[in-house]
This record gives sequence, structure tokens and C-alpha cells, in this order.
Amino acid sequence: MPSYTIGLLLLISLWIVSFSVPDRPDIVDGNPSGNEGATILDSTATGKQLALRHCGSCHLFPAPELLDKTTWVTGVLPNMARRLGLKLPEQDTLKPLSPEEEKAIRKLTIYPKTAALSLSDWNKIVHYYEQTAPAEPLPQKPHLTVTNALPLFRPKELVLSDKPVPQTTLLKYDNTTAQLYVGDAQNALYVLNSQLQLADTWWIDTPPTDIDFPKNAAPRLLTIGIFSPSDQQLGRLMTLERSAKPASSPINIQNLPRPVQFASGDLNADGKDDVVICGFGNNAGKLFWYDGFEPTKEHVLKAFPGARKVEIADFNQDKKPDILVLMAQAREEVSIFYNQGNGRFKEKTVLRFPPVFGSSYFELVDFNKDGFQDILLANGDNWDYSAVNKNYHGVHIYLNDKKDNFREAWFYPIYGASKAIARDFDQDGDVDIAVTSFYTNLAQPEQGFLYLVNEGQLTFKPFSTPEAANGKWLTMEAADIDQDGDLDIVLGSYFHTVGEMTQLLFKGITSFPQLLVLENQGK
Repeated sequence: MPSYTIGLLLLISLWIVSFSVPDRPDIVDGNPSGNEGATILDSTATGKQLALRHCGSCHLFPAPELLDKTTWVTGVLPNMARRLGLKLPEQDTLKPLSPEEEKAIRKLTIYPKTAALSLSDWNKIVHYYEQTAPAEPLPQKPHLTVTNALPLFRPKELVLSDKPVPQTTLLKYDNTTAQLYVGDAQNALYVLNSQLQLADTWWIDTPPTDIDFPKNAAPRLLTIGIFSPSDQQLGRLMTLERSAKPASSPINIQNLPRPVQFASGDLNADGKDDVVICGFGNNAGKLFWYDGFEPTKEHVLKAFPGARKVEIADFNQDKKPDILVLMAQAREEVSIFYNQGNGRFKEKTVLRFPPVFGSSYFELVDFNKDGFQDILLANGDNWDYSAVNKNYHGVHIYLNDKKDNFREAWFYPIYGASKAIARDFDQDGDVDIAVTSFYTNLAQPEQGFLYLVNEGQLTFKPFSTPEAANGKWLTMEAADIDQDGDLDIVLGSYFHTVGEMTQLLFKGITSFPQLLVLENQGK
């Protein structure tokens, strides 16, 4: 056993936090008793109306069955109360924050000084969720059993440095140079050649989250600032070069609100590339674009936190590039910004989700080959106030009706799903799906990666591999790494805490690679 593994074992501590719903004198075995029954029913109905009004004022109304009653009462609703200006006993909203974070959040005034409703009405909302939510999280619906083997792929573990805790934040393949770029939370960017050997190392100011490779120019790198939830604006978009070339204009856009991804294209038909940036933020953020990559020419499309991923494509086939964005956080939705010309856009929200949905990633794929882009979406983000298993977490396919109206046509439940990519891995003419489950509780760590084989008519057969149990896979890339004509898969592991690693150590896992390369063996 490696020395760092022994060290981790010595660090193991167990904390058990138990929550319970307060006893109610007027409830016996979960049912109204005595003459108070009618009063309780009336109170629940009133609570529902209040919840529809207040809990649905800023985002889609969250139905009680989305979470268990304990999670509502002890996790989600207290945070909601603060957002409505209610000061509940023993709850200091800024007490746990660092001085820098407290300073950043105080500028946002997200906690109103005047309450939006009375404490009495708030208690009716709590009562409504307490009485109507299930006692335990609802189970997943029946689905195909996962085969724990990958006949098409050969797994290969890869370690890039001597750090004991993998924290991979970026995986991106440059087809032109046949190099794989690997970002690390310790502010490092590794460059691997076609043999997956280390070719270069860059030391960056903050963790890398995205990169692109413009033709005949140096790569453009996005860094997040602070990886954990934060409202400090320390992100940066920059040209990745050690010294500027003569007559070049390196990009160096700073003070970005925790950006996670970007896309470029000529949005205003002036012959120059523009950039759209997802400023995920935390309590505040924005979706915005810069004309010609000029920081003085900013245009805000959406002034809300949670912008997770953006794609530029011509949806209405008018030969102008439109923008599709996935928004996470409270206002979870997918929107298309139609290009009206002259740098103007008109938004159409095409999908809306409740605030606990956990939107994490999407891709545009024409699944039914009708010439219109459908949406493959993964949801499973569980880093919030409701970190319990959710039966609606997983992978969804939303088909386009050729008018950019989308309906769910397929769903496979996966707890904690974080990323899904669609490619024809087995080269049989249809699109398969590779999925990572990062926000999992590690009950079945080998299912942190799933390979869904397309069997036609939107039916998919799930596979995994025992080697997937050796990490928590936050990032994923598909590319022909070994240059043999088929697509390989690379998974990047990220452990947020030592405690996550100790859970795997208890299961007998002692190998923790930074990357897991799944080499496609062809048919």
C-alpha cells in the first residue's frame, strides 16, 4: 500500500449528523387526530397556495415529492427563508464565510432587509412540505441492469504527478496537434502528447476550466478563480503563450465571475470572432459576450448565476449564429438566444426545471436524423442544500419538433450524473452515450462511469467497468487519442475532500489515478 494511502487512513474521522422532523402534537402515526384534522387540512391547503406564490416567484415551483420531508425542513426551506428576508433563530447567513467572501456577498444584497411574508405564513409553507413530502427520497423507476464490463474498451490508468489526491478540472483534446490538455485544481495545466506522455506543464494563477484551439493561433484558456462556490470575481480568459508574438494582441480578460466555459463565433457579422462566457458565479453571475474579445465591449445576455454551458449554432436556419445556454442554480432552464442582427438577441426558454433538478451538462445531437438539433442533458449536481439521492437524476434526450420546441423522449436514471457525451463509439452508424456520475454517494463507485450502447429506437444498453471505481470522474473527453481511427474516452478524477477517498479505501480501493483512459479496441 502506498505511503500516502497509509497517511489517508490515519486521517479518517467519521461525523454522523442526524436530522429529524420535529414532533407535532396534533399528528398521530402521520394522520390528523381528533377535531384538529380539518384545521390541519386547511392549513396544508393554505401552505400550498403560499408556496406556489413565494416559492414559485423566482423559479419553477418545486413539488414536495422532489425531496424527502427531512431534507425540505432542515436543508432547503431554511435557505429559502433567508432569501425571503426572514431571520430564523440561530441562523447567521454570513457567519461561515471568509472575510473576502463576506465582503463580496454583502455587495449583492441577496438577503432582503424586509421580509416578503410573515413568520406565520412561512410556518404554513413549512407545514405544507412537511405533511406532503415523502418520508424518504423516492426510488428510481425500474431500468436495465448495468453490465460491469466494457468489451469495446481497454482501461488504462494514468498518473501525471506525485500529488496523492487527484483534482482534475479540465480535459480537452487538440485535434491539430494531437495533444491532450489536463487542468488541475492546484493551478497546473499539463500537456500530453499522442503517447500520453507529459510534453509540457503550465503553472496558472487559478484552476483551468476550459480551453479552445483557434486556427493558426495560440490556445485560449479560461480559469475559474476559486473552484469552490464563491462570489469573488477572480476568473480570467487569456492567450496561452509564454511570450507574445510580434504584432499579436494577446487576450487577457480578468475579474470574471467564476467562469466555467466559453464559446466563440462571429455573432455580429463584422468578420471578427466574439466570445460568449458562462459566468457561473455563486449567488451572482451572468451569461455575457465580448465583441471581438474586447473587455470594454461587454453585452450581458442573462444577469443570473448558474450559466453552465453554451453552444453557438444556427437554430432557425436564417444563416445567423444563435446561442443556446444551460442555466443551473435556482433558475434551471435551457434557453435559445436568437440572433436578431447587429448584436441583438431575443430569448426563448425551451426547457424549465425545478431548482433542485441539478442541471450539469448538455450536448446538441440529432438523434432522430431529421436535420434538427436535439438536446442530450445530464442532471445530477448534488452540491447544494439537498444532497440526497434523487430519482430524477440521470440522462435525458429531448427531441426537437423542428420548431425548437423540445419534449423528453428518453430518460435513464443515474444518481449524481455530471456529464454526458454522444458519439458513435462502436462505429455502427448510430450515436452511443458516455456518462459520468460525479455527484454520487459512492455506494456503487464502479458506476461512476456508464457506457450506453445505442440499440436503436432510443433504447440503450448500459455498461461500466471495475476500474471506474478508482476515482470520482468530474471531467471527460472523447477523441482518437491513439490515432487508430476510432474514439477513445478519457476520464479525469476529482476528489473534493479526503473523506471521499477514505470511503473508497474502506471498500478496498487503493489505486487513485488522475486519469482513466478507455482505449477503443474497435469491433
